[in-house]
Formats: sequence, C-alpha cells, structure tokens
Amino acid sequence: MDFRLMGFDSPLFHAVHHPVDDNDKSTTNAPTQAYVRDAKAMAATPADVKEYPNSYVFIIDMPGLKSGGIKVQVEDDNVLVISGERKREEEKEGAKYVRMERRIGKFMRKFVLPENANIEAISAVCQDGELTVTVRKLPPPEPKKPKTVEVKIA
Repeated sequence: MDFRLMGFDSPLFHAVHHPVDDNDKSTTNAPTQAYVRDAKAMAATPADVKEYPNSYVFIIDMPGLKSGGIKVQVEDDNVLVISGERKREEEKEGAKYVRMERRIGKFMRKFVLPENANIEAISAVCQDGELTVTVRKLPPPEPKKPKTVEVKIA
C-alpha cells in the first residue's frame, strides 16, 4: 500500500510506518537491545568535562557504586568508556519496598578523546559518589626544523 497517495508523505510517517511495512522483512535498521540499553545508560549518566592546560578531566556521578563496580577503559585507541552498574540490594526477610525511587541499572558514558590525549596516562578516583577521570595531554610536537641539503659541485 502506498501511503503517499493517501496524503501521508511526511518523513515522520515513513519512519514510524517502516517497522510495520509488510513489503520489507529486513530488520537491518532496527537497533539491537544492547545498543538501546547503552543509549539509555548514556543519556541517564550526567558528566562534566573540563580542559586544563595539561589534562582533560571527566567528572561523572556514580551514586552508590564502589570502585570495584566501575570500569574505565579506552577502546579503539581514542574512545574513553566509563561504565558501572548499580543493583538493587536483596530484600531481607520481613521487609518490603514501599517506594523505590533511587536509580538502579547501568551507568555508561563514552567520550572520543582528542589527538593530544595521552592514553597511557589516565587516572581515576571515586569519592562520595563522584568519579573523576584525568587524562593527561601529550606534549606539543616539536616544530620541524628545516632540513639542509648539501649541494655538491659536479
């Protein structure tokens, strides 16, 4: 069925209609569950990024996580990945939740590091639910000196 003939030629309608289009059985455009979970985790993890003369500093809220539950990694040589997961504590016998408002689940942020980031000099400290990751900068490259070529007389 061609919905353009019915006046539904808006790009939004096509985006909404596409997943249920009977003629297209492919799911190559559908995001994976892992992608959706990671996107939600990144959207729900606030972060501040500061640049200093010699470093970049990433400050991320990680409430209720202990240092063992936080991972700081570098992927693909320039992507800083900070993640963790906060799980619901086990209910003790005789106690039940009346209200659950504190955030549980996965925390994650990804940052593409600039070319001058020194991935060999990264440190991370977690204090009072706040993770601070410091990435040192590489020293600026030495200016290239002109090359002198000896002129020979033939």
